Amino acid sequence: MRYIFFIIIFGLIQSLFLNHIHVFGVATPLLYVYLPLLFHRSYPRWAQMLLCFIMGLAMDMFTNTPGLAAASLTFIGFIKPYLLELYLKREDDPDFQPSISSMGFGRYLSYAFFLTLIYCLLFFSLEAFSFTHWLLWIESVAGSLTLTLILILTIDSLRRS
Repeated sequence: MRYIFFIIIFGLIQSLFLNHIHVFGVATPLLYVYLPLLFHRSYPRWAQMLLCFIMGLAMDMFTNTPGLAAASLTFIGFIKPYLLELYLKREDDPDFQPSISSMGFGRYLSYAFFLTLIYCLLFFSLEAFSFTHWLLWIESVAGSLTLTLILILTIDSLRRS
């Protein structure tokens, strides 16, 4: 139930405020990528993928990107449990929730970086659907990745304080 709350809050913030920010005309912070990072280790994988799909679908409806966010975020929901296992020990708590305070800044930054990078690569590749404007694609991926990571790290450090 609390993840539905996050979907609504992230969706409203993204569609009402963050979608209107375009640094240098290419970089947009993507707050909703933070949703998969909130799932506990033991949260069912099917539920993670379903909630990521719902979040992506909501973002597609509000941002006029038919299917791009849904496909990209569903893929992130699919690979997130596998990527998280790379950063944890077997004996870690099954209800472990990734955060800066539980993983440490370096491991959390690396974990968030790779998930956000994969999302941005997939999203902007699907959006461009060709690499004729590859420089614009690189700028969009790098700029959005940077802004999104800054936003994720800021929110996570405030949330755990």
